[in-house]
Amino acid sequence: MAWFKYDAENNLVLTLHVQPGAKNTEAVGLHGDALKLKLAAAPVDGKANTALLKFLAMRFKVSNDRVILKHGDRSRHKVVMIRQPGINPEILFKS
Repeated sequence: MAWFKYDAENNLVLTLHVQPGAKNTEAVGLHGDALKLKLAAAPVDGKANTALLKFLAMRFKVSNDRVILKHGDRSRHKVVMIRQPGINPEILFKS
C-alpha cells in the first residue's frame, strides 16, 4: 500500500489526507495515495494537528513524543512518522 512505508530504522511513515471538523475521529479509506482520516477537532490554533497526533499515539500504543508531524502543518495532506511502533498500520481501520 502506498499510504504507509517503513524507513531504514523501522519507523512507520504515514501519508494522510485529514478532514477536520468531523463528528468522529476515524480512518475512512484511501484518498489517492493517502489514507483519509476524519478528525473530530476543528482546524483552529493547531487543535486538529494535536488531535491527530494523540489519536495516532493511542492507536499505535506509543507515547506522544514518538509521533511526529513531518510535513503538512497547515495542510490537509500530512506526513507523520511513528518511531518504531511495533503495531501494523492496519490498526487504524479497527474501531
